[in-house]
Amino acid sequence: MRIATWNVNSIRARVTRTVDWMVREDVDVLAMQEIKCRPDQFPLEPFEAAGYEVAIHGLNQWNGVAIASRLPIEDVTTTFEGMPGFLKGEEGPDLPKEARALGATVNGVRLWSLYVPNGRSLDDPHYVYKLDWLANLKASTGAWLQANPGVPLALMGDFNVAPLDSDMGDPNLVPGLSTHISPPEREAIAALGEIGLTDVVRPIVPEGFTYWDYKQLKFPRNEGMRIDFIFGSPDFADLVTAASIHRNERKGEAPSDHVPVLVELDLSTEDDDDRPMIF
Repeated sequence: MRIATWNVNSIRARVTRTVDWMVREDVDVLAMQEIKCRPDQFPLEPFEAAGYEVAIHGLNQWNGVAIASRLPIEDVTTTFEGMPGFLKGEEGPDLPKEARALGATVNGVRLWSLYVPNGRSLDDPHYVYKLDWLANLKASTGAWLQANPGVPLALMGDFNVAPLDSDMGDPNLVPGLSTHISPPEREAIAALGEIGLTDVVRPIVPEGFTYWDYKQLKFPRNEGMRIDFIFGSPDFADLVTAASIHRNERKGEAPSDHVPVLVELDLSTEDDDDRPMIF
C-alpha cells in the first residue's frame, strides 16, 4: 500500500496536479493539508473519476485537511482527545477547534492527516497554542496506542517544525527569533519518540527539503525546510519498505509550496505464504 502526505495549499487551485500525481505514482492513500475549503466546496469529481473516495474536514477558506483513498475509509474523526482550540484575542478551554486534524482507518492502518499550527512568532499566543496542540497530540496518540496494541498508526502532515539543523535551509529563519526552529518546538517533535513514534522516511531519505517559500527565489536557491513528515508507530515502521520526497512537484505551473512525501508498506501476512503451491 502506497501512502503519502501533501500540503496542497488550496485543493481547488491544484486539484488537477494532485490527482494526476496520485494516479501517476499509484498512490493508494493521500493525506492532504491546507485544502482551504468546506466539504461542499471540495472538488470531488476528479478524485472519484480516478477511483478515490475522500474524507474531508474544512470549515472555511483557511486550514482544512482531507484523506483520499482507493480503499474504504473507516472510523473517521476530526479531533483528537484534548485537542485545543484557538481564537485570536480570546482565552479559555472552550475556544473553537480549527480544521487541523482528520483521523481514519484504511486497510487496518490508522492514519492521521495533520496541519500543525504555524506559531507565527515566538511572542504570539499562536506559538503557545502550537506547543499545546503538539503536547496534546502526543498524549492522545500515546493513549490510543496503549488501547490498540498491534494496530499500525501514522501521524502524517505539515508539522511546521524543522526538527534538525539539517532540515532548515532558509537563511531568513534566525535561531532565537524565529518559529519552526525554536528549542521548545523541536523538543515537542522529539517527544513523539517517547511514545514510540519515529520518522519512517528519514532512514531511507536522510536529506531533502519538503517546503520552499514562494518568495525570494527560495526554490531555485534550494533555501527550503523539511517540515512534512510521516511519524509511524513500531508496527507501522516495520511495514515500510520504501520512501521518497517528490521534489519535482515544486516545479511547473502553479505548484504548492510543499511537495509530497510517500512511503510504501508491505501489508502481506505470513498467511499469504501458507497457500498451497499449484504446479
